[in-house]
Amino acid sequence: MNDNLLSRHCLPCRGGVSPLTEAQAVNWLGQTPGWVPVDECRRIERKFGFKDFTQAYEFVARVSRLADAEGHHPDICFGWGWATVSWQTKKIKGLHENDFIMAAKTNGLAGS
Repeated sequence: MNDNLLSRHCLPCRGGVSPLTEAQAVNWLGQTPGWVPVDECRRIERKFGFKDFTQAYEFVARVSRLADAEGHHPDICFGWGWATVSWQTKKIKGLHENDFIMAAKTNGLAGS
C-alpha cells in the first residue's frame, strides 16, 4: 500500500473488479483520518465543520473541482457550518482504493 495517497491519482474503474473487503478497507482507513465506513463498509463518509455557510460552500466547491479533475465524484450534503462527503465506487457498489485517494485529498482540502 502506498503511504502517500495525496500524490496518487484515480485510475478509471469500469467495473468488473471486486470491491475491497472490510479488512482491506480498514487498512486504508488508517491513512485517511476522520473517515468512517458506512453501509456495511460499502462507502466511507466524513462530516466536516466550518465557521459559517460560506466556508462550507467554498469547501464543497473545492471538492467538486477536485472530483472533476480526478474523474471520481462523491455524494455531498452541506448546510450552515457543515459538509458531509461520501466516497464509493458506484460501478462496483463498494470501495476501491480510488475512494481512499479521494478521501485523503478531501482531507487536504479541509486542512486536516
